[in-house]
Amino acid sequence: MVCFYRVANTDLSRYTMLMNKYELSPQDRVLVLGGTGFVGKRLIPELVKKNIKLRLLVRDHTKAENLLVKGADIEVVQGDVLGPRGLDEALRGIHAAYYLVHSMGGKTLFKNEEYAEKDRSAAKNFMAAAEAAGLKRIIYLGGLGETKDNLSEHLRSRAEIANILSSGRPAATVLRAAVIIGAEGASYEMLRYLVERLPVMITPKWVDTRIQPIAINDVLAYLVGCLLNLATAGKSFDIGGQEIFTYLEMMQKYAEARGLAKRYIIRVPVLTPMLSAYWVDLMTPIPSGIAHPLIEGLRNEVVCKDNEIEKYVPISKTSFKDAVMQAHREEKKGPGITGF
Repeated sequence: MVCFYRVANTDLSRYTMLMNKYELSPQDRVLVLGGTGFVGKRLIPELVKKNIKLRLLVRDHTKAENLLVKGADIEVVQGDVLGPRGLDEALRGIHAAYYLVHSMGGKTLFKNEEYAEKDRSAAKNFMAAAEAAGLKRIIYLGGLGETKDNLSEHLRSRAEIANILSSGRPAATVLRAAVIIGAEGASYEMLRYLVERLPVMITPKWVDTRIQPIAINDVLAYLVGCLLNLATAGKSFDIGGQEIFTYLEMMQKYAEARGLAKRYIIRVPVLTPMLSAYWVDLMTPIPSGIAHPLIEGLRNEVVCKDNEIEKYVPISKTSFKDAVMQAHREEKKGPGITGF
């Protein structure tokens, strides 16, 4: 297994201690929480390519069957961070853990109030078990957005979870991303259905907010790279793609990438997040309870403040157009798919 190390203007003895504490050996096992989700199920084969031994914590072991890569050393523990059933067993002997557990609200708006509290309880349960197990590292994928900018409840919850995971002895690496462009991602699917189906859209004024979307393949490269580069331990990084758009521009760029006619978008000041969520529920497969926190977050600019991550995990970034076309090739059904 190849690891990437970079030492610049750093005391050598301190860096040596860091390597000794956080270095991932071939015998070490890495835990993935949230492995059945949009990002997690794509991360697993990328880690397997690096010959990393894995353990998955899943609520239903039958859902993990499709995640098991032939010939890979992958253990499965059934449990739940909210229980916290199975956490102690899952963390036993683990060197590092990917925390990809996210709640996005219920199927309806009336079940939306609980998700932030569930995420908070899950993170606290995990940290208590991680401390007891002597976990060395945590890698967390959260959301962009500055707390001073009156964050939406969804983005505020992501920031709170990052703080909880960074509060203990394990060294947390926090990656903060905006919209991830990839098949089955909630934000991307919302974008896809709306733009593919509607040549004319009435939208909130928040579509003028800036965003820096990122391809799912780039997110995976950063997640794997941070595990392999010890110098990322204990640090937080903004990650984003090549381009910065407004949401309106992103919708037009999607149409352009897919060869669709220009979309006509009319802004109105009275379309509330609640009304928008019901509209999205009607026009896309995204339930209103999930759409609402995403739409509420449109008011917050989500753009990288720096490119510090490139010093540690340099990658060739995917263009927005290429990310859209890759996602489209992976889609199995929905608008824009031949024969649907």
